Amino acid sequence: MDTPSASFAQLVPGMVGMALVGSSVTVSRTLVDAPLFTSQAVRYVAATVILLLMARLAGARLLWPRGREWLWLAGIAITGLVLFNVAVVRGVGRAEPAVVAVAVACVPVVLGVVGPVLERRRPSRRVLCAAPVVMAGAVLVEGTGRTDAVGVAWAALALGCEAAFTLLAVPVLRRHSPWGVSVHAMWLAGALLAVLGATTEGPSAVRELSGSQWAAVGYLALMVTAVAFVLWYSTVRAAGAGRAGLLTGIAPLAAAVVGTVSGSGAPRPSVWLGIAVLIVGLVGGLRTRNVPGAPRLRAVWHDRGTRAAVFEDGRCAESPRRQVRHQ
Repeated sequence: MDTPSASFAQLVPGMVGMALVGSSVTVSRTLVDAPLFTSQAVRYVAATVILLLMARLAGARLLWPRGREWLWLAGIAITGLVLFNVAVVRGVGRAEPAVVAVAVACVPVVLGVVGPVLERRRPSRRVLCAAPVVMAGAVLVEGTGRTDAVGVAWAALALGCEAAFTLLAVPVLRRHSPWGVSVHAMWLAGALLAVLGATTEGPSAVRELSGSQWAAVGYLALMVTAVAFVLWYSTVRAAGAGRAGLLTGIAPLAAAVVGTVSGSGAPRPSVWLGIAVLIVGLVGGLRTRNVPGAPRLRAVWHDRGTRAAVFEDGRCAESPRRQVRHQ
């Protein structure tokens, strides 16, 4: 296989995951009047059960956290799941939804800078140039909106929590895999939200959920949580946090498409312009760079269970000085 196709294959799960996240905007409106902590607790507990079944069917090995891993995983649960949901709900109470969406649109810039640092490599110039373009496109798609100082603070918290959802997973993805990180983050968040729901909304709050709200929780648990989490973390591990961060721009694009299909009307001209800018930013930041004169990847060579990429001139990709024998 060649490098471009391999790179695109690594990005596909993240693209699908962000499309699912974007589709959740319309569904989440059903839960505006539902008990916040209780409905989210049900969502993450259900998603944990679903994901455990999926992992068993897929033969994925789940490891119990140890040492500092508990801090990283708890950080994902507290910031990326619990606090993010609180910031969004409280933020839209003090500002127009577009304000929070614009803040979250800044995530590619944060991931493009901080992600590579956590991965112990230099930020990609291509990603750093594309991230502001993706952000600008998302802003055009979502619009701006009115707010006050408190609304800005909630929006900033939503931005930090959304970035933390990816960045805090980087140190534990190698050992725990996307399956393990997703499972542990979900059950930790579910337990914390259940405690918050029981103490602030009461144990009987779950009975207040209507049939349509149960359906919304079910969709969010299965598609937007269980499936999308694994897909997203798969791309983060394979492509890096910086490059994967550009894919967050797909979420507002998917939200605009779903909104149009669901009957909210045709997008405004500014939305079409934003979609065009988003696509330009994504293509510019995600396309593979072909270096003139560089050896092309020809095949994948297996030796005693290890995987090594072999170039056309017979050199192993992991060790340029090592000559391999073609079978």
